[in-house]
Amino acid sequence: MKIEITKPALAWFKQEFDLQGKGEETIRFYARLGGCASIQTGFSLGISQDTPSTIGVSQEMEGILFFIEQEDLWFFKQYDLKVKFSRKRNEIEFVYEESA
Repeated sequence: MKIEITKPALAWFKQEFDLQGKGEETIRFYARLGGCASIQTGFSLGISQDTPSTIGVSQEMEGILFFIEQEDLWFFKQYDLKVKFSRKRNEIEFVYEESA
């Protein structure tokens, strides 16, 4: 499993979370009850600034660590997470791609 953040999505995170990319900033993706993700009925993907505990997978970009805790990997099954920015909707979107 891997995380991919596009450059436009990275810019969105920097703006929305006021991130400077100084090496100690983190963004966590986690499974939350409610909503409707295309890969898990009754759950959706949440985002928070959080301190890592037991990282299952991560991606560092420009001094910002994006991660998923080990306990949330079940949500992704056999999928990778790609985070993109939709200019049309002016928001980020999650794309789940089958792992290679």
